[in-house]
Amino acid sequence: MQIVVVDHPVLSDRLALLRDQETPPSVFRTALEEVSSFLIYEAIRDVQTASVEVQTPLGLAPSQRIEEPPVIVPVLRAALGMLHAALRLLPSAPVGFLGLRRNEQTLAVEPYLQTIPSGLEGRPALVLDPMLATGGSLEHACRAAKGCDAGPITVVTVLSAPEGVRRLESTSHVHRLVTGAIDSRLNEDAYIFPGLGDAGDRQFGKM
Repeated sequence: MQIVVVDHPVLSDRLALLRDQETPPSVFRTALEEVSSFLIYEAIRDVQTASVEVQTPLGLAPSQRIEEPPVIVPVLRAALGMLHAALRLLPSAPVGFLGLRRNEQTLAVEPYLQTIPSGLEGRPALVLDPMLATGGSLEHACRAAKGCDAGPITVVTVLSAPEGVRRLESTSHVHRLVTGAIDSRLNEDAYIFPGLGDAGDRQFGKM
């Protein structure tokens, strides 16, 4: 698995906003979308393009257009804040939603929704989730995408924990991990430390 930690001053600035416990939900959502744009931009650097000619006001220009965008798979609910950034860059990409919740007692993954298109026939997939903590949810998401015949899978996360990175590395599902930072560890409740808290709650309120 290739690991890409995106390094940019603007990204670092927005990550500081996301980490700050005083950041209100409206500002958090905006910062998350901006961070996601940086990360997804890097994640699709090798997307397939086709050669075309475009008529400019002065003549024909040899150009490249994205041929077949990857399927986008946001893990609900936290990755809703990343989806708009992905669709802004890849407006024609299909989207398959995957709803997962974590049992807070057992830490087991509990799926409740899956709309990933079947028969992807090797099409690349972009799996979005702000946090890679234990890796259970993202491993489940990537396995579900592979079950729909996805091709190379790129996972995009804002923050990652070493434990989750190792878990994804131990599978054969993930081609690349693109993340904004790898924090020090998981705490006793299996949250990323120092992290930013619960990304879903920070966006939408505690439920």
